[in-house]
Amino acid sequence: MSNSLFFEDFQIGQSFESGGRTVTESDLTFFSMLSGDWNPIHADAEFAGKTRYEQRLVHGALGIAIATGLLHQLGIFHDSAVAMMSLNEWKFVAPIFVGDTLRLRLEILELDAGKSERVGRLGRRFVVLNQRDEIVQDGRSDMLIRKRGTQ
Repeated sequence: MSNSLFFEDFQIGQSFESGGRTVTESDLTFFSMLSGDWNPIHADAEFAGKTRYEQRLVHGALGIAIATGLLHQLGIFHDSAVAMMSLNEWKFVAPIFVGDTLRLRLEILELDAGKSERVGRLGRRFVVLNQRDEIVQDGRSDMLIRKRGTQ
């Protein structure tokens, strides 16, 4: 049974929260390999230990990737998502470290039915929180979403 929600199921001000996901050493290493970003703040423990954070930082882009994975885990877009349209006003508010447990709070900001009978635009805010309920990343991501009863 699908938990998918469609355009008509959303309301401005609605909020959803994912479960947690702990960032691992492997996540950091694999993302460095995938992205090619071996900046010492991510990859060199000795270098990073001499910075104000005294440890390596997780790539900001990995935080975004984890947020989209947490979004998928909500299950509400499984059968209804058409396309992510944008990432806007993204802020890297606080560092993410190996061992942090992140979760996503998704807030519905806008509903635009548009002219299409098939899809509408959903304005969303992503708030990425750590285990201390501190915001670590925050931004908007609009998407096209199916209207109920369409293919």
